[in-house]
Amino acid sequence: MTQPMERIEFETQRLIDQYPPVWGHRNKQQVHDIACPPGCTHRGRIGYTRWASMALPGRADVLRAVESVEGREDIFGYLPTADMPDAMEWYVNFADPHLFVAYGSALFAQDEMQVAEHPALGSLKEALEAGGHTTLTVENGVPTPILVTGVERRCRVATDRNTERGHPDGLYGNAFARASEAAVQAATARIEPPTITNFIAIAAPHGGRGPYTQDEVEHILRTAFTGFRAAQLESDNSRTRTVPMIVHTGFWGCGAFGGHRVLMAMLQVLAAGMAGVSRLVFHCFNQGGVRALAEATTRLRAVAPGGTMASTGQLIGQVVDMGFRWGVSDGN
Repeated sequence: MTQPMERIEFETQRLIDQYPPVWGHRNKQQVHDIACPPGCTHRGRIGYTRWASMALPGRADVLRAVESVEGREDIFGYLPTADMPDAMEWYVNFADPHLFVAYGSALFAQDEMQVAEHPALGSLKEALEAGGHTTLTVENGVPTPILVTGVERRCRVATDRNTERGHPDGLYGNAFARASEAAVQAATARIEPPTITNFIAIAAPHGGRGPYTQDEVEHILRTAFTGFRAAQLESDNSRTRTVPMIVHTGFWGCGAFGGHRVLMAMLQVLAAGMAGVSRLVFHCFNQGGVRALAEATTRLRAVAPGGTMASTGQLIGQVVDMGFRWGVSDGN
Protein backbone atom coordinates (compact mmCIF):
# COMPACT_ATOMS: atom_id res chain seq x y z
CA MET A 1 0.00 0.00 0.00
CA THR A 2 1.43 3.38 -1.05
CA GLN A 3 -1.41 5.53 0.30
CA PRO A 4 -2.81 5.74 3.83
CA MET A 5 -6.30 4.64 4.81
CA GLU A 6 -6.92 8.14 6.10
CA ARG A 7 -5.20 11.51 5.69
CA ILE A 8 -6.14 14.69 7.56
CA GLU A 9 -4.37 18.03 7.91
CA PHE A 10 -4.88 20.54 10.72
CA GLU A 11 -3.82 24.16 11.14
CA THR A 12 -2.09 24.00 14.52
CA GLN A 13 -3.41 27.18 16.12
CA ARG A 14 -7.00 26.42 15.14
CA LEU A 15 -6.64 22.82 16.30
CA ILE A 16 -5.48 23.89 19.78
CA ASP A 17 -8.07 26.67 20.05
CA GLN A 18 -10.93 24.33 19.17
CA TYR A 19 -9.69 21.20 20.95
CA PRO A 20 -7.41 22.13 23.85
CA PRO A 21 -5.65 19.17 25.47
CA VAL A 22 -7.31 17.83 28.61
CA TRP A 23 -4.94 17.33 31.53
CA GLY A 24 -6.22 15.12 34.31
CA HIS A 25 -3.32 15.52 36.73
CA ARG A 26 -1.86 18.63 38.37
CA ASN A 27 1.70 17.81 37.26
CA LYS A 28 0.67 17.48 33.62
CA GLN A 29 -1.01 20.88 33.93
CA GLN A 30 2.21 22.27 35.42
CA VAL A 31 4.20 21.13 32.40
CA HIS A 32 1.63 22.58 30.03
CA ASP A 33 1.56 25.94 31.80
CA ILE A 34 5.31 26.26 31.26
CA ALA A 35 5.23 24.99 27.67
CA CYS A 36 2.27 27.10 26.57
CA PRO A 37 1.93 30.30 28.64
CA PRO A 38 -1.09 32.55 28.02
CA GLY A 39 -0.92 34.35 24.70
CA CYS A 40 1.59 32.01 23.05
CA THR A 41 1.25 31.40 19.33
CA HIS A 42 1.17 27.98 17.67
CA ARG A 43 2.44 27.80 14.12
CA GLY A 44 2.40 25.41 11.21
CA ARG A 45 0.24 22.52 10.13
CA ILE A 46 -0.04 19.00 11.51
CA GLY A 47 -0.47 16.02 9.20
CA TYR A 48 -2.20 12.81 10.32
CA THR A 49 -2.20 9.54 8.42
CA ARG A 50 -3.29 6.02 9.37
CA TRP A 51 -1.94 3.04 7.44
CA ALA A 52 -3.06 -0.49 6.72
CA SER A 53 -0.67 -3.34 7.49
CA MET A 54 1.80 -3.98 4.66
CA ALA A 55 3.07 -7.34 3.47
CA LEU A 56 6.70 -8.05 4.30
CA PRO A 57 9.10 -8.24 1.33
CA GLY A 58 10.14 -11.73 0.37
CA ARG A 59 13.85 -11.13 0.97
CA ALA A 60 16.00 -8.85 3.13
CA ASP A 61 19.51 -7.44 2.86
CA VAL A 62 20.55 -8.12 6.44
CA LEU A 63 24.04 -6.66 6.13
CA ARG A 64 22.70 -3.38 4.77
CA ALA A 65 20.20 -3.23 7.61
CA VAL A 66 22.89 -3.76 10.24
CA GLU A 67 25.26 -1.24 8.69
CA SER A 68 22.51 1.42 8.72
CA VAL A 69 22.21 1.35 12.53
CA GLU A 70 23.73 4.00 14.77
CA GLY A 71 23.64 3.24 18.49
CA ARG A 72 23.68 6.11 20.98
CA GLU A 73 23.99 5.92 24.76
CA ASP A 74 21.26 8.49 25.38
CA ILE A 75 17.52 9.20 25.16
CA PHE A 76 15.54 11.06 22.50
CA GLY A 77 17.00 14.56 22.16
CA TYR A 78 15.09 15.67 19.06
CA LEU A 79 18.16 17.41 17.67
CA PRO A 80 18.91 17.39 13.92
CA THR A 81 21.42 14.81 12.77
CA ALA A 82 24.53 16.87 11.99
CA ASP A 83 25.94 14.81 9.12
CA MET A 84 22.57 14.45 7.33
CA PRO A 85 21.12 17.99 7.39
CA ASP A 86 18.68 17.34 4.51
CA ALA A 87 17.17 14.21 6.05
CA MET A 88 13.58 13.92 7.19
CA GLU A 89 13.65 12.58 10.74
CA TRP A 90 11.01 10.52 12.54
CA TYR A 91 10.62 9.45 16.17
CA VAL A 92 8.88 6.26 17.22
CA ASN A 93 6.00 6.72 19.63
CA PHE A 94 5.73 3.58 21.77
CA ALA A 95 1.99 3.60 21.31
CA ASP A 96 -0.90 1.91 23.01
CA PRO A 97 -3.38 0.31 20.58
CA HIS A 98 -5.53 3.38 21.40
CA LEU A 99 -3.55 6.42 20.25
CA PHE A 100 -2.33 8.64 23.14
CA VAL A 101 -4.87 6.91 25.39
CA ALA A 102 -3.33 8.00 28.73
CA TYR A 103 -1.82 11.33 27.69
CA GLY A 104 -3.68 13.39 30.30
CA SER A 105 -3.28 10.93 33.17
CA ALA A 106 -0.75 10.83 35.99
CA LEU A 107 1.41 8.37 34.03
CA PHE A 108 4.64 9.63 32.46
CA ALA A 109 6.07 6.81 30.33
CA GLN A 110 7.48 7.33 26.84
CA ASP A 111 4.14 7.88 25.10
CA GLU A 112 2.79 10.31 27.70
CA MET A 113 6.08 12.18 27.92
CA GLN A 114 6.04 12.82 24.18
CA VAL A 115 2.54 14.29 24.38
CA ALA A 116 3.45 16.49 27.35
CA GLU A 117 6.42 17.92 25.44
CA HIS A 118 4.37 18.14 22.20
CA PRO A 119 0.97 19.27 23.60
CA ALA A 120 -0.65 19.61 20.17
CA LEU A 121 -0.71 15.79 20.14
CA GLY A 122 -3.29 15.97 22.93
CA SER A 123 -5.36 18.38 20.84
CA LEU A 124 -5.04 16.03 17.88
CA LYS A 125 -6.37 13.16 20.00
CA GLU A 126 -9.35 15.26 21.12
CA ALA A 127 -10.13 16.43 17.56
CA LEU A 128 -9.96 12.95 16.08
CA GLU A 129 -12.26 11.49 18.71
CA ALA A 130 -14.71 14.39 18.36
CA GLY A 131 -14.79 13.74 14.63
CA GLY A 132 -15.53 10.05 15.05
CA HIS A 133 -12.25 8.88 13.56
CA THR A 134 -10.75 5.49 14.34
CA THR A 135 -7.57 6.19 16.29
CA LEU A 136 -6.37 2.61 16.66
CA THR A 137 -2.76 1.63 16.01
CA VAL A 138 -3.91 -2.01 16.09
CA GLU A 139 -7.32 -3.09 14.80
CA ASN A 140 -8.64 -6.65 15.07
CA GLY A 141 -5.14 -7.83 15.92
CA VAL A 142 -3.63 -6.23 12.79
CA PRO A 143 -1.16 -3.29 12.98
CA THR A 144 -2.46 0.03 11.65
CA PRO A 145 0.38 2.51 12.39
CA ILE A 146 -0.37 6.21 12.69
CA LEU A 147 2.00 8.92 11.49
CA VAL A 148 1.89 12.53 12.69
CA THR A 149 4.00 15.26 11.10
CA GLY A 150 4.85 18.87 11.90
CA VAL A 151 4.28 18.88 15.67
CA GLU A 152 5.84 21.62 17.81
CA ARG A 153 8.00 20.48 20.72
CA ARG A 154 7.37 23.26 23.21
CA CYS A 155 9.26 22.04 26.29
CA ARG A 156 11.66 19.44 27.63
CA VAL A 157 11.20 17.55 30.89
CA ALA A 158 14.25 16.11 32.63
CA THR A 159 13.24 12.75 34.09
CA ASP A 160 16.61 11.73 35.53
CA ARG A 161 17.20 11.32 39.26
CA ASN A 162 18.11 14.72 40.68
CA THR A 163 18.08 15.40 44.41
CA GLU A 164 18.83 19.10 44.01
CA ARG A 165 15.72 19.58 41.87
CA GLY A 166 13.56 17.63 44.28
CA HIS A 167 13.07 14.39 42.34
CA PRO A 168 15.58 11.88 43.75
CA ASP A 169 13.58 9.00 42.22
CA GLY A 170 13.37 10.66 38.82
CA LEU A 171 10.14 11.63 37.07
CA TYR A 172 9.69 8.75 34.65
CA GLY A 173 6.65 6.49 34.77
CA ASN A 174 4.70 6.37 38.02
CA ALA A 175 7.27 8.57 39.83
CA PHE A 176 5.89 11.61 37.99
CA ALA A 177 2.60 11.51 39.86
CA ARG A 178 4.36 11.42 43.25
CA ALA A 179 6.59 14.42 42.51
CA SER A 180 5.90 17.83 43.98
CA GLU A 181 4.76 20.69 41.78
CA ALA A 182 8.04 22.46 42.55
CA ALA A 183 10.05 19.46 41.36
CA VAL A 184 8.10 19.29 38.10
CA GLN A 185 8.56 23.01 37.53
CA ALA A 186 12.30 22.72 38.12
CA ALA A 187 12.57 19.82 35.66
CA THR A 188 10.60 21.53 32.86
CA ALA A 189 12.15 24.02 30.43
CA ARG A 190 10.25 25.85 27.73
CA ILE A 191 11.64 25.62 24.18
CA GLU A 192 11.50 28.93 22.35
CA PRO A 193 11.18 28.86 19.46
CA PRO A 194 9.64 25.40 19.37
CA THR A 195 11.27 22.71 17.29
CA ILE A 196 9.31 20.36 14.99
CA THR A 197 8.95 16.59 15.36
CA ASN A 198 7.47 13.83 13.19
CA PHE A 199 6.09 10.67 14.82
CA ILE A 200 5.56 6.99 13.97
CA ALA A 201 3.01 5.58 16.44
CA ILE A 202 3.31 1.78 16.59
CA ALA A 203 2.06 -0.53 19.33
CA ALA A 204 4.22 -3.42 20.50
CA PRO A 205 2.46 -6.64 21.57
CA HIS A 206 2.03 -7.27 25.27
CA GLY A 207 0.90 -9.98 27.62
CA GLY A 208 3.06 -12.75 26.15
CA ARG A 209 4.56 -15.55 28.21
CA GLY A 210 7.33 -18.05 27.63
CA PRO A 211 9.15 -18.30 24.29
CA TYR A 212 8.17 -15.99 21.45
CA THR A 213 6.11 -17.77 18.81
CA GLN A 214 6.49 -17.42 15.07
CA ASP A 215 3.22 -15.49 14.88
CA GLU A 216 4.45 -13.04 17.54
CA VAL A 217 7.79 -12.46 15.81
CA GLU A 218 6.12 -11.94 12.45
CA HIS A 219 3.57 -9.54 13.97
CA ILE A 220 6.32 -7.42 15.56
CA LEU A 221 8.33 -7.33 12.34
CA ARG A 222 5.27 -6.44 10.25
CA THR A 223 4.26 -3.67 12.68
CA ALA A 224 7.68 -2.02 12.58
CA PHE A 225 8.05 -2.50 8.83
CA THR A 226 4.66 -0.94 8.09
CA GLY A 227 5.37 2.07 10.30
CA PHE A 228 8.86 2.60 8.88
CA ARG A 229 7.78 2.05 5.28
CA ALA A 230 4.89 4.50 5.70
CA ALA A 231 7.35 7.08 7.02
CA GLN A 232 9.58 6.50 4.01
CA LEU A 233 6.63 7.04 1.67
CA GLU A 234 5.58 10.20 3.52
CA SER A 235 9.14 11.52 3.44
CA ASP A 236 9.23 11.08 -0.32
CA ASN A 237 5.82 12.72 -0.72
CA SER A 238 6.76 15.75 1.38
CA ARG A 239 9.77 16.82 -0.67
CA THR A 240 10.26 17.72 -4.30
CA ARG A 241 13.31 15.46 -4.40
CA THR A 242 14.37 12.26 -2.71
CA VAL A 243 16.02 12.90 0.65
CA PRO A 244 17.51 10.59 3.29
CA MET A 245 15.12 9.35 5.97
CA ILE A 246 16.12 8.75 9.58
CA VAL A 247 14.13 6.86 12.20
CA HIS A 248 14.89 7.35 15.90
CA THR A 249 13.85 4.52 18.17
CA GLY A 250 14.79 2.61 21.31
CA PHE A 251 13.69 -0.43 23.26
CA TRP A 252 10.11 -0.30 22.00
CA GLY A 253 7.80 -2.53 24.02
CA CYS A 254 10.50 -3.48 26.53
CA GLY A 255 9.29 -1.55 29.57
CA ALA A 256 5.72 -1.99 30.77
CA PHE A 257 5.08 -4.61 28.08
CA GLY A 258 7.98 -6.86 29.09
CA GLY A 259 9.45 -7.32 25.61
CA HIS A 260 12.91 -8.86 25.13
CA ARG A 261 15.40 -6.08 24.41
CA VAL A 262 17.66 -8.03 22.03
CA LEU A 263 14.74 -9.45 20.04
CA MET A 264 12.94 -6.12 19.74
CA ALA A 265 16.16 -4.46 18.59
CA MET A 266 16.80 -7.20 16.01
CA LEU A 267 13.33 -6.91 14.52
CA GLN A 268 13.44 -3.12 14.31
CA VAL A 269 16.81 -3.27 12.55
CA LEU A 270 15.43 -5.78 10.05
CA ALA A 271 12.27 -3.72 9.53
CA ALA A 272 14.26 -0.53 8.90
CA GLY A 273 16.42 -2.29 6.33
CA MET A 274 13.37 -3.73 4.56
CA ALA A 275 11.66 -0.32 4.54
CA GLY A 276 14.62 1.50 3.00
CA VAL A 277 15.42 3.66 6.02
CA SER A 278 18.67 5.56 5.45
CA ARG A 279 19.68 5.40 9.11
CA LEU A 280 18.15 3.84 12.21
CA VAL A 281 19.30 5.79 15.25
CA PHE A 282 18.90 3.53 18.27
CA HIS A 283 18.81 5.41 21.57
CA CYS A 284 20.13 2.85 24.07
CA PHE A 285 19.89 4.94 27.28
CA ASN A 286 22.86 3.34 29.05
CA GLN A 287 25.70 0.84 28.68
CA GLY A 288 23.33 -2.07 29.26
CA GLY A 289 21.31 -0.90 26.29
CA VAL A 290 24.42 -0.51 24.15
CA ARG A 291 25.35 -4.12 24.92
CA ALA A 292 21.85 -5.33 24.03
CA LEU A 293 21.98 -3.55 20.66
CA ALA A 294 25.46 -4.96 19.98
CA GLU A 295 24.17 -8.47 20.67
CA ALA A 296 21.23 -7.85 18.36
CA THR A 297 23.44 -6.81 15.44
CA THR A 298 25.88 -9.66 16.08
CA ARG A 299 23.05 -12.18 15.95
CA LEU A 300 21.73 -10.66 12.73
CA ARG A 301 25.12 -10.91 11.05
CA ALA A 302 25.20 -14.60 12.00
CA VAL A 303 21.91 -15.41 10.27
CA ALA A 304 23.14 -14.02 6.94
CA PRO A 305 26.89 -14.73 6.73
CA GLY A 306 28.71 -12.95 3.96
CA GLY A 307 25.99 -10.34 3.64
CA THR A 308 23.83 -12.48 1.38
CA MET A 309 20.19 -11.64 0.74
CA ALA A 310 18.08 -13.77 3.04
CA SER A 311 14.56 -15.13 2.75
CA THR A 312 12.24 -13.28 5.12
CA GLY A 313 10.47 -16.49 6.06
CA GLN A 314 13.75 -18.20 6.87
CA LEU A 315 14.91 -15.17 8.88
CA ILE A 316 11.77 -15.27 11.00
CA GLY A 317 12.27 -18.98 11.56
CA GLN A 318 15.89 -18.49 12.60
CA VAL A 319 14.94 -15.73 15.03
CA VAL A 320 12.25 -17.93 16.59
CA ASP A 321 14.78 -20.77 16.93
CA MET A 322 16.99 -18.49 19.05
CA GLY A 323 14.50 -19.08 21.85
CA PHE A 324 13.92 -15.53 23.07
CA ARG A 325 11.48 -15.43 25.99
CA TRP A 326 9.07 -12.81 27.21
CA GLY A 327 10.12 -10.82 30.25
CA VAL A 328 7.97 -9.04 32.81
CA SER A 329 6.71 -5.46 33.08
CA ASP A 330 9.03 -2.90 34.68
CA GLY A 331 6.03 -1.36 36.43
CA ASN A 332 6.02 1.83 34.37
